[in-house]
Amino acid sequence: MLARLKGWARTIKRDAIALFLAARDPRTPWYAKAMAALVAAYALSPIDLIPDFIPVLGYLDDLVIVPLGIWIVVRLVPSSLMQEFRAEAARMEARPVSRAGALAIILLWIVSAGLLVWWFWPRPAT
Repeated sequence: MLARLKGWARTIKRDAIALFLAARDPRTPWYAKAMAALVAAYALSPIDLIPDFIPVLGYLDDLVIVPLGIWIVVRLVPSSLMQEFRAEAARMEARPVSRAGALAIILLWIVSAGLLVWWFWPRPAT
């Protein structure tokens, strides 16, 4: 059952990337683009129908509404286009990840934060 859930989560992730691609493609019908924008806005919005601090129900809406929205948008996009977008999304997921690049960015942020603290730290009057 755990393997099935992991597979379902990977499919949702791939389809979310595919919908991002579909929303930017001029061949996608306008109503599918509009619905994709609504689903993405809800998924990324800090405002939920049921706040997350309410036990169980707070996360249940995210576990139901977002996949349901993705499912609806997938049905609105023509199947031939959706196959193309899913293939592209799979290729994007398969790209190698640069851990050295991520480490460089993290170090850049740490150094920047340190410089800002040093710059704005109050100095004793001399």
